[in-house]
Amino acid sequence: MQFHEVTFEGATPVDGYGPGFFRIADQVTRGPILLTAEKLISWDGEDAAPLEALAGEIDVLFFGTGADTAYAPKAVREALEAKGVGVEPMATPAACRTYNVLLAEGRRIALAALPV
Repeated sequence: MQFHEVTFEGATPVDGYGPGFFRIADQVTRGPILLTAEKLISWDGEDAAPLEALAGEIDVLFFGTGADTAYAPKAVREALEAKGVGVEPMATPAACRTYNVLLAEGRRIALAALPV
C-alpha cells in the first residue's frame, strides 16, 4: 500500500474544531463558520443571504448542524436548492471531514457549520 500526502492546492481546509471554535489556516474562529476553498466568510449561523450568495460558485453546501445531525433550516435549504445548490446536513465533525476530502479533490463546495 502506498500513501499519498493530501494537498489542497491553495484551498483552505478545516485544520481542527472543538467546543465553540474552529481552526482555519492556523487561526481560531469562535462561533459558526462559512468556508469556501478561497475564503472564510462572516456568518451568524442563521442568515441565509451569505449562503445564497455562493450560488454559481459551488455545487454543494455541507451544513454542519453541531454535535448531532439535524435538518438544515427549511428556508435555507429551499432557497439554495432553487438556485441549484445541493444542501447536505450532517453533524459538524462529519461535515468538516467531508469538506476536507472533497476540497482536496478540487470540488466546488462550501462548509456552513455550527460549532460542537
